[in-house]
Amino acid sequence: MVVEDEPDIYEVLLAMFEMWGIEGVAFVDGEEAVAWIDDVDNGRFKGELPELALLDIRLPGDINGIEVGRRLRESPILGKIAIVLTTGYQMEAENKEEAMVVTKADLWLPKPLPKFNELQGTLESVIAKRRQQNAQAIFVTEPEPDNDDTETIPSRTAAMKASTSKSFKKTDKLRRPSSEESSATADTANLPSESDTPVSNS
Repeated sequence: MVVEDEPDIYEVLLAMFEMWGIEGVAFVDGEEAVAWIDDVDNGRFKGELPELALLDIRLPGDINGIEVGRRLRESPILGKIAIVLTTGYQMEAENKEEAMVVTKADLWLPKPLPKFNELQGTLESVIAKRRQQNAQAIFVTEPEPDNDDTETIPSRTAAMKASTSKSFKKTDKLRRPSSEESSATADTANLPSESDTPVSNS
């Protein structure tokens, strides 16, 4: 899942994910992304769900990337997704920390983004770590059985191996959801005013 409004970066990400053969969804503003999350939660999206969300913090409209991340964490279906926050603007340390806490993000990735191979390795690593964390959480919260048949209880090591042994999911390509999959619409006309100071002209 990609939420990015800068055309140059957006197109690069589209091309990169297509090269990897990854199917996903992409949005240019927060309203469109949140509407899609609502569709997923209400069973209106029937496509393959992403394992990772790459969220630009600064977005047009009233919903920024931090709010999209918070909404993802509230989702009963997408709440365990890996989240990577990215921005080309310098933020105060306390604001950055708050963004990471609110979204429970797995990684802060400043722009300019790394080159293709490095970015792919970084995102695959984030997904693998999130899978492992989710597997550990399932193991810890799984209730103990009423009998003494310990053979039916998977070991923690086995559960982790089963999770991390999955290959990085690759299907067709990154795409925007079709009208049948999502009824979300976007209004990208207005940019929010922000106090962040740009570190580059890009």
